[in-house]
Amino acid sequence: MTSALPGPYLVLRETHCAGLLLVGDRALKFKKPVDLGFLDFSTRPLRAEACRREVELNQRFSPDVYLGVGEVSLPDGTREPIVVMRRMPDDRRLAHLVTRGVDVRDDLRALARRLAAVHAAGRRRPEIDEQASLHRLRARWEDSFRVVRAHLGPSSPGDVAAAVDEVERLATRFLDGRQVLFDGRVRSGCAVDGHGDLIADDVFCLPDGPRALDCLEFDDRLRFLDRLDDACFLAMDLEHLGAPDLGLFFVDLYAEFSGDDAPPALVHHYIAYRAFVRAKVAFLRGDQGVETSAEIAAYLGVAQRHLAAGAVTLVLVGGPPGSGKTTIGSHVADRLGMVLVGSDRVRKELAGLDPTLPAGAGFGSGLYTDAHTRRTYAELLRRAELLLGRGESVVLDATWTHEDDRRAARLAAERSRADLVEIRCATGPDLARERVETRPAGRDARSDADADVATRLRSAADRWPDACLVDTSGPLAGSVEDAVAAVRPAGVVPRPGPPRRRTFVTPD
Repeated sequence: MTSALPGPYLVLRETHCAGLLLVGDRALKFKKPVDLGFLDFSTRPLRAEACRREVELNQRFSPDVYLGVGEVSLPDGTREPIVVMRRMPDDRRLAHLVTRGVDVRDDLRALARRLAAVHAAGRRRPEIDEQASLHRLRARWEDSFRVVRAHLGPSSPGDVAAAVDEVERLATRFLDGRQVLFDGRVRSGCAVDGHGDLIADDVFCLPDGPRALDCLEFDDRLRFLDRLDDACFLAMDLEHLGAPDLGLFFVDLYAEFSGDDAPPALVHHYIAYRAFVRAKVAFLRGDQGVETSAEIAAYLGVAQRHLAAGAVTLVLVGGPPGSGKTTIGSHVADRLGMVLVGSDRVRKELAGLDPTLPAGAGFGSGLYTDAHTRRTYAELLRRAELLLGRGESVVLDATWTHEDDRRAARLAAERSRADLVEIRCATGPDLARERVETRPAGRDARSDADADVATRLRSAADRWPDACLVDTSGPLAGSVEDAVAAVRPAGVVPRPGPPRRRTFVTPD
């Protein structure tokens, strides 16, 4: 320690359940003798145990900050347990640095690595797995909705009530179709004893690395959670501070260090969940006479944006050969982090052929008989449903010529509680013919259809009035933007790094 103090020599800070006395280079934290229902510090043994637990749990993240449990003598002769800590400098709080525009990416990288290491070192227990389950997450959402709705009255602004309704609708729709996703995460060890309250105001960025303080120690159930939920708490808080790019940067680093390949939809969902919890807390603080309307609106906005961005979606990108559908589908998948599944590849896989090699045939023959085509579309939808259940959004690249196939896709989307977007790519017949005739052969499972097949498919196509028309005659960038806007009309929540589609693994 240097002789310079991190602030005034003596400072007292209080909350409703604790006090913090800053003395020189030490911080002495004590528990108030209160019973608030969700925590009970009413007796000295309970306060002593709470202090012990606080030190034990927080030493996982900041062992050189939480020095141990001590005691102070009170005027009546009793001795009161306290947590003895190394004092942190206020001007090195992550929240302070972010709002000042300081580059904290190295600190976030180190923090993500530390969080992943703590998660990996923890033990697996059934009670931890239970709290990371879909059932428990749904219960926490429902509890938050009950609390918030109890605070919405006739005088509440209509836009606030509407925002709460929309958050509930989107969150419930996601949860309704994702049992496979959550069960799989619990089985693979994603449930952890984590931090539980990772906010930027409690992270201190020191020259030798960040320190994360004040994990949630008073209720194990709130600290037992999916590891991604733990990381997304900080991502949400950084977005609330005006730095959403840093929040997603942190989550991406955490995913890399933990080896977590969660679908983007789950990241968005947990950020939204944390934002709504903070909105609930703001409603409760409003009961104490604090003006929180702007805070509530901000948190509800974060929740809405991320739930909309993470809506699990099935995208049909169709049109006859030469219409540009494969190119558009590929770009949409890249931009939005979706899984791309193409009929040309699936058609050849079902026949036991190398999907990168040509297998041309005339209209209605070879791989293009009605029977094999029906089998191909059925397999496309089978794979899509498996992926949607895992929280992946899917782009299906096929001609989608027949209404029966599109109707089957709509039913698959509804079974998966996924949104459905239908895009029909179109261009003039001369440009379509030119594209077909000049298309490189045998590359990345591209279609084997020739100009004659393309013409006949165009004439045989059923009307598709429900589709969003994307004209691919002009510049590619404009067509891609039109398609992306059709899928995410509310806008795309940006992610750091280059656009990338999800790696496709054929689901069993």
